[in-house]
Amino acid sequence: MHTQRFPAFSRLLHWLMAVMIVAMLFIGIGMMASLTDYHWLVSIHRPLGIAILILAAVRLTNRMLNPAPALPSDMPALLRVAAHGSHVLLYALMFAVPLVGWGMLSAERYPIVLYGALNLPPILPQSDMLFAWLRTTHTVLAVLFFVTVLAHVAAAMMHALVFRDGVFESMASVRIGADTPAPPHAAAAARSTADL
Repeated sequence: MHTQRFPAFSRLLHWLMAVMIVAMLFIGIGMMASLTDYHWLVSIHRPLGIAILILAAVRLTNRMLNPAPALPSDMPALLRVAAHGSHVLLYALMFAVPLVGWGMLSAERYPIVLYGALNLPPILPQSDMLFAWLRTTHTVLAVLFFVTVLAHVAAAMMHALVFRDGVFESMASVRIGADTPAPPHAAAAARSTADL
């Protein structure tokens, strides 16, 4: 069984950002669905997006300094490719979604208030066409982010409850089913996936 774990700081960053990203995605949905709470939600959405952007930079730096534990040696090749690809996509979206949001607000000259009188400077010139394009792009990327997060959670649950290969425990603070061997059909299912 795969027993290596991420360093404590890596796990802290992962779970802190997981909470922030899920909150951000639901706040974004709330902004589109509710006119009465829109301004209140925006006042949370903007600084939270910048916080995610900063933490994404910290997390990427930490990841380069502290590489992830190796995946289980018997993990099928297709699942390895999917795992690496989904992590690259998650990192890309952690940067792209807030940067596109910042650019969108800059193009419309909306103030990006972090706290009180602390505002971020614009990063793009004012342009109604650019604003409209970036707004659509921001929405599409946010939906892609939401779908990717759901796929990531589903994969984590598969590793924790079906494969029981220690991958989930490498990032979790608890061990799930550590003393229970994986059922034979789970290993067979994992291997058969590689043949698809």
